[in-house]
Amino acid sequence: MSFTRRDTLRLAMGTAFAAAIPFKVFADVDSDVAAFTEGAEIGEGGITLIAPEIAENGNTVPIEVDAPGAVAILVLATGNPTPAVGTFNFGPLAGAQMASTRIRLAGTQDVLAIAKMADGTFVQARQEVKVTIGGCGG
Repeated sequence: MSFTRRDTLRLAMGTAFAAAIPFKVFADVDSDVAAFTEGAEIGEGGITLIAPEIAENGNTVPIEVDAPGAVAILVLATGNPTPAVGTFNFGPLAGAQMASTRIRLAGTQDVLAIAKMADGTFVQARQEVKVTIGGCGG
């Protein structure tokens, strides 16, 4: 297969055009928070986020979030390319409104948990996790 000079110019112009198009590579934490809270004000207290201060390996960072009286808890890793970690929903028969899991962190960053309480209010907790070896290819 051979390229003519004209083909090469077209390919170069197409590449330059594609590079100039502004598109969103990283998802936005603020938009995830706004979608979950629907723009409501977020308070403090009533939620406990437990995460290690230092994680040697970002591939498996254990976290635990507990919000008595919550109907849903959103967990975000603010420095990841895709910040949304997950949303835990609790029904009326849930024995406890808590969740624990392991998450992947790309590097040192904040882990943010926002709980929607039964009365419709929102509370948040934030914890910085220092990662020595990133878990998202870093």
